[in-house]
Amino acid sequence: MSVKFSKRSLALAVSVALASQSTLAAEEAAQEAVAEEDIEQIVVVGSRAAPRSVADSPVPVDVVDGDELRKSGSSDMLDLLVASVPSFAARAQPISDAATLIRPVNLRGLSSDSTLILLNGKRRHRASVIAFQGGGVNDGAQGPDISVIPSVALKQVEVLRDGASAQYGSDAIAGVMNFVLKDDADGGSISAKYGEYYEGDGGTTTVDGNIGLPLGDDGFANFSFQLKNADPTSRSVQRPDAAGLIEAGNTDVGDPAQIWGLPEIEDDITLFGNVGLDIGDDKEVYLFGNYSERDVTGGFYYRNPHNRGNVYSIDSGDDNEDYDSLLVGDVGFATNGIPTCSVSNAYVEAMLGGDGSSSLVQSNVPNVLNTQAYQDMVADPNCFSMNQIFPGGYTPAFGGNITDTSLTGGVRGDFKSGFMDGFYFDLSASVGRNESDFNLKNTLNPSLGLSTPTEFDTGKYIQLEKTINFDLSKGFDWGLYEPVNIAGGLEWREESFEIVSGEEASWKAGPYADQGFNIGSHGFKGFGPESQGVNVRRNVAAYLDTEFYFSEAFMVGAALRWEDYDSFGSTFDYKLSGQFSITDDWSIRASHSTGFRAPTVGQANVVNTQTSLINGELIQTFLAPATDPLSAYYGAEVLTPEESTSYTFGTVLQFGELFITADIYSIEVEDRLAQTSQIDVLAEDYDALRAAGVTNPELISAVTYFANDFDTTTTGLDIVANYNMEMFGGDTGFSLAYNYNKTEVDRVDVQEDGSVRTGADKVRRLEEGMPEHRATFTVSQSWDSFGMFVRANYFGEYWAVHADDAGPGGWNQDADAAITFDAEVSYFMTEHFTFTIGANNLFDQEAERIPDEFNGVGGKYYESGPFDYNGGFYYGKVTYSF
Repeated sequence: MSVKFSKRSLALAVSVALASQSTLAAEEAAQEAVAEEDIEQIVVVGSRAAPRSVADSPVPVDVVDGDELRKSGSSDMLDLLVASVPSFAARAQPISDAATLIRPVNLRGLSSDSTLILLNGKRRHRASVIAFQGGGVNDGAQGPDISVIPSVALKQVEVLRDGASAQYGSDAIAGVMNFVLKDDADGGSISAKYGEYYEGDGGTTTVDGNIGLPLGDDGFANFSFQLKNADPTSRSVQRPDAAGLIEAGNTDVGDPAQIWGLPEIEDDITLFGNVGLDIGDDKEVYLFGNYSERDVTGGFYYRNPHNRGNVYSIDSGDDNEDYDSLLVGDVGFATNGIPTCSVSNAYVEAMLGGDGSSSLVQSNVPNVLNTQAYQDMVADPNCFSMNQIFPGGYTPAFGGNITDTSLTGGVRGDFKSGFMDGFYFDLSASVGRNESDFNLKNTLNPSLGLSTPTEFDTGKYIQLEKTINFDLSKGFDWGLYEPVNIAGGLEWREESFEIVSGEEASWKAGPYADQGFNIGSHGFKGFGPESQGVNVRRNVAAYLDTEFYFSEAFMVGAALRWEDYDSFGSTFDYKLSGQFSITDDWSIRASHSTGFRAPTVGQANVVNTQTSLINGELIQTFLAPATDPLSAYYGAEVLTPEESTSYTFGTVLQFGELFITADIYSIEVEDRLAQTSQIDVLAEDYDALRAAGVTNPELISAVTYFANDFDTTTTGLDIVANYNMEMFGGDTGFSLAYNYNKTEVDRVDVQEDGSVRTGADKVRRLEEGMPEHRATFTVSQSWDSFGMFVRANYFGEYWAVHADDAGPGGWNQDADAAITFDAEVSYFMTEHFTFTIGANNLFDQEAERIPDEFNGVGGKYYESGPFDYNGGFYYGKVTYSF
């Protein structure tokens, strides 16, 4: 179901607002009257006591209103959060395997699975996609898919920027993000938006809506939807090798042969529901969930028809020759073991160019299709080569269907009698499922010969999580300034990761495998029967959380959590926090905590084949579980949890309409879990690998696996300042948000032979691959009939890497700092209609450009940069509210 709008048919519009922090109500009477709302806010501030304002929180919290999030040309939640929270980062992921389908994110420079995601205060399930090429910091990360949450469904987003594993369990090392759904019982909106890049591509159409309905006398049913379609973009130039082929007369080569840009997104539909009903006696039942589905198709690397090993060519076998052989299949030998091809493996010196230059920079390359060797091969029915299917080479198109569903239900309220009298309880159960169904088009399984399909269903990953929680809290009058709040709870969780095999042609070793032809769908081999299966892990947890107000000015909080996993055992973590008000307008706060992140079931069991560009050459890498014979041979060990130690110290200042918070932090993480750098599979290891049970090791260029391989320390500073005033006959707001974040790798595991699995190139990406300095400054202005805002975004210097080639002499360099501007103007035509026009990257600030001498694979800009390399994006929107 595809929905498109022409630019002329769309009215233009959106809301105006300032990306500033909101504050939470803190009056005691309101707390007692709306206990159920308190629970939503309790989770955010890192406490299960009565809610307090952001200024009174002992830990740093950002609260961003749902309407503020919508002030952007993008409809992707990741991009909306980047504009609102400087310590949050997400970048485009072209040619990054599954990471193209579900983008990984970062909070405070840590991996996406180091931030716990909550929906209405309940743990959100992970995505099934593991970011095998996650730009260094996210290599191997498996976090939730935040992009499925539409802004139209949200009341607010609450970001706890502090370690919180002692309160919420695994993953909360960098912090916690809580997405709070709308709970209105009336009203709603519907809107349509269209935008595209200044370059004229990437056209995006979004239609969304929300409606609140009463449920009985004291309940609500709130529903939201979003439908989006987005065209792909291209920021590409022709590859030198492809240009050489065209110049030589090969008319089947695409121009450009390879695309660097955003993927195509089709039929991206999301439905969210949030229901609550007061059942009397100070108790409420609630239910919320979602259904989301989308189809995504992205690019891959170009396969050169002269020298792509084990598809078009094979090593000549002559160490004195600087060229490859044309890989020719022998039909008779595959059928009955008797060679019948008259030109089998004829040497073709032209395969690597007459001057023997590198395959990626060759020029004036003769067209192999016109060589006598090729003509002789075609004339013999007992011979063939893959050039007969794709004479101009080919660029696989990697895609997938992503389906995400969840449902949470529960009951909460006050006990009114017995020994539990006065306790507040919350009993809930959740189930979440994410499925990635992969496909690969415009490619082949070379081992099947000329009968190979060119489109493949390569299999599925399925992530399924089930959670049951029971929470209790009560205030006890022990003679302190306020009652001492004590909260406790129990949690049971089951997590499974399933691999479903692809169609047979995607993984089968065909009759020509023994002749050197690659096995499986080339670029992303399908999951075979040996890979499929379900792996399950269960864990239980108990926690205790308490807060003491020794005076009006001094508060201390403490939390303890014990958790036991059936895979690796138990963990025990704690947290201490406190706040002291020096004056009514000035306070200081601090926290210290330990934390952990359990390896996901997917990370412990996933199997994958990926294509990487290393030193200018395409490398087919096999990702194996740590327990697989292949990875074990190269040093893999059973995975264990990451462990963290965090410190935060900050201050809060309030002077009239001026509100300032500043917090410094340190996060030490030991035994960080990540995907290792590629480890070459050497010819001298083939016999030992076969003896260990590895099949066809000669077809594996390199292996990688997950390992607890290094320690890091991340330090930083967050500053948030807001000021409101009346100016120009209307309301004016100023907001400044700044983040300094620096990560240092303290230790890398060294193997017995002196080698390391996390190389210097990856260490540099971890330490320098993201800007240390990031800031936004927003000015908003509103009148009765108009509103507007202008936002400046600052991105500091960083280490730019192209095509994941971060090694010495690779396509990488220091990138300059940059500033982009966003702007939006809205016209409130009536009480119900709003029209908006706006632009992201208003002045079309160019991303870091790749030098011509680095441009081996057709990219125009470094895709690893912190802002959208596609350039300026303009949009228009019309909203009807009721």
